[in-house]
Amino acid sequence: MRILVTGGAGFIGSAVCRRLVLQTGAAVINVDKLTYAANLASLASLERLEPYEFLQSDICDREVIDLAFADYEPDAIIHLAAESHVDRSINGPGAFVNTNIVGTYTLLEAARTYYERLPLPRRKQFRFVHVSTDEVYGSLGPNDLFREDTPYRPSSPYSASKAASDHLALAWFRTYGLPVIVSNCSNNYGPYQFPEKLIPLTILNAIDRKPLPVYGDGKNIRDWLHVDDHAAGLIRLLHEGKPGEKYNFGGDAERSNMEVVTQICDVLDRLSPTTGMRRSLITFVPDRPGHDARYAIDASKARRELDWKPTRTFEQGLAETVGWYLKNRAWWERTRRGAYDGSRLGLLASQH
Repeated sequence: MRILVTGGAGFIGSAVCRRLVLQTGAAVINVDKLTYAANLASLASLERLEPYEFLQSDICDREVIDLAFADYEPDAIIHLAAESHVDRSINGPGAFVNTNIVGTYTLLEAARTYYERLPLPRRKQFRFVHVSTDEVYGSLGPNDLFREDTPYRPSSPYSASKAASDHLALAWFRTYGLPVIVSNCSNNYGPYQFPEKLIPLTILNAIDRKPLPVYGDGKNIRDWLHVDDHAAGLIRLLHEGKPGEKYNFGGDAERSNMEVVTQICDVLDRLSPTTGMRRSLITFVPDRPGHDARYAIDASKARRELDWKPTRTFEQGLAETVGWYLKNRAWWERTRRGAYDGSRLGLLASQH
């Protein structure tokens, strides 16, 4: 298969590209704008391989996207390009509206034009996988789970922009017959993650023995999914998913933020001991505005229809992830010196 991946230089996108090329033998064209969170070093293993191509472009640029479709003639699209950090969306929502909503619309229209010109056998095989987040569902109570029919109640500019893009994607299936499949996943973690998110930020601060900020009381709960398990699920979705359907991917690993941070401290103390326990670095800071209390995914549909499930526990995956950051300092030190130094984002004026 020839697959067009958008946002393939990002965290989840690079994992998808690596798995597609190295494990499934697919040919990939990676279309990425190379924003602050992208890193071509995450794709070093693919650079000289013939089945892999890279195109630097904004998905909002319809002319370039049309040319990519015409030149590459993909059999499928996995759409991952997005602005994805809640804290950044609080301070700068415009970029999220532009990329996540306008960019998705532009890509859907380019894909529709391309799809309608395909011969019938190729139209039957074509798929557009739109990758989204569980944050579109809003905040859960203590016992419920997000299911594919859970109503949308986004809280942040980020989740609102992703909710809008989900609705656009499914509307293009219902109105135009474009074979779109939507996925909603829980929080991803693993190697090559840009260090503005909780797990890599905590790991790097703990390595350098800097303060470890925890929002509010640390009791906010997320379900954690290793990025490689998610990538495997998206590829299963590409082959086995039904157009017009939604599929949730979760890791069956609900943890409070405080549990995550303390576990990172304990793993690092074991793998890279220093003077003093790293738990002493934990610092509580003002909570994020509109911070959802709990996310938890019911992934039974993906298990049942795609024969997919996570292959590692959170404890296994977190230990692997901490080990990777310890061994790959060169990958993240460039980022810490340039694109992001680890300072707090998403504060309102009243919180400064």
